Amino acid sequence: MVRDVPSASQERPRGAALGLPAEGPGSLAGFSGRVAAFAVDALASALVAGLFTAPALPGNWSLVAFAAITVVSLTLVGQTPGMRLLGLRLAHPREGARLAPWRAVVRTALLCLLVPALLVDSDGRGLHDRVAGTAVVRG
Repeated sequence: MVRDVPSASQERPRGAALGLPAEGPGSLAGFSGRVAAFAVDALASALVAGLFTAPALPGNWSLVAFAAITVVSLTLVGQTPGMRLLGLRLAHPREGARLAPWRAVVRTALLCLLVPALLVDSDGRGLHDRVAGTAVVRG
């Protein structure tokens, strides 16, 4: 009789390799929550950029606003406005420490390219988070 053997990803909960809990506060955020937070931030950035480009559409200026808002908010408070609205935060490699500006810049630059955010590992972390050594977790 052949038994169904669980794969390695089924044996350990998501985030266990990072020392994160399987559920509740501090556990890895789901894909839909991260996408929703990104959408909120993108919309807010377009609105901010539109204030400066009106009556014309903001075009690429919204990407500049997105990068600025993301880097500043991650460095100062560890979460973007969209993350805050959805109860998410960025977990730092050292608990309780502020995110170094270089980590915020690298993470944001890769996120602006969008594709690295879609390349996820077995824990669901995007390439931008793996490079920066961070993870988006539930608040």
